[in-house]
Amino acid sequence: MKDARESEAGEAAISPTMQHVFGPVPSRRLGMSLGIDPVPLKTCNHSCVYCQLGRTRRLARERAPFFDVADILCEVAHVVEGPKGGGIDWITFVGSGETTLASNLGLMIRGVKTMSDLPVAVITNGSLLHLADVRDELQAADAVLPSLDAGSAGLYRKINRPPRELGFEDHVRGLVEFRRAYRGELWVEVMLLGGVNDTEAALQDLAAVLQRVAPDEIHLATPTRPPAEPSVVPPGPDGLDRAAAVLGRVARVLRPVHVDGTMTAGEDAVAAVQAIISRHPLEESEIKGLLTRWVPGRVEEAWAELTEREEIRSVDRFGKRFWCAGDMEFPRQDRTAGR
Repeated sequence: MKDARESEAGEAAISPTMQHVFGPVPSRRLGMSLGIDPVPLKTCNHSCVYCQLGRTRRLARERAPFFDVADILCEVAHVVEGPKGGGIDWITFVGSGETTLASNLGLMIRGVKTMSDLPVAVITNGSLLHLADVRDELQAADAVLPSLDAGSAGLYRKINRPPRELGFEDHVRGLVEFRRAYRGELWVEVMLLGGVNDTEAALQDLAAVLQRVAPDEIHLATPTRPPAEPSVVPPGPDGLDRAAAVLGRVARVLRPVHVDGTMTAGEDAVAAVQAIISRHPLEESEIKGLLTRWVPGRVEEAWAELTEREEIRSVDRFGKRFWCAGDMEFPRQDRTAGR
């Protein structure tokens, strides 16, 4: 029989370092979601004004296999087969940028489906659905959650800020063509911005486009995490009500959820928090709440250790302080003093 030290050494040798898989964390749409990030921060073909990951420094124009499929599947298996596996509702591909820019995404989805009966979701901005290979790769997912924030080319450019070659009509055409072939759940998210796309005219344009797409559900969201641009504000209550009325019976408002990630015995609480906020910025009070639950006897010590790390930074929005990855780009004038 192996002694305890040999057993622990063996387990450490085969336990992967989590580089691409995080959580499970609560999702407004998917319950407890185990996230899979198939692209580097911030690899995106949009630079949305509301993005919680900050501005896109360089818009991506080509798909690529950024990470090895086997490495990602090894991380997924480690979590699904471990203590956290029983608390997962969905396995979700959600990138630190645009998920479908990973050209091996289809291989990852099919690989995950072979190792688990859990449903698989893909969160995407929807901009590449006009490509047949992207539509084919997503057929294996149980739910696809694309975005559509505008019903006109002008607002599309203003809100999502894509490269010149990505046109509004291509975006819409991709959604329509994907809907025709896809047999899973198609849930379109609309991010509502105060004074931008929450007006009666903007919502009527959006409703006309969504009628062509015919999604199973329309999810109405408002910015609750730090938006890239400080000018972004949520709509008022009347904006949400107006949107729900205009967009019809399949529209529902997404309510904010409280972050309550899980941590297994022996896991480093500070590292666990850093892993979450590197992809999912958290309000300062949320982080302290996690530390209070995870390390109740050393909250201040853990907080000091966390905030001294160069890999993270703070940003102020909506009169609140959030913490995120240190290399996320937010406007200079909004950087907090003392960091």
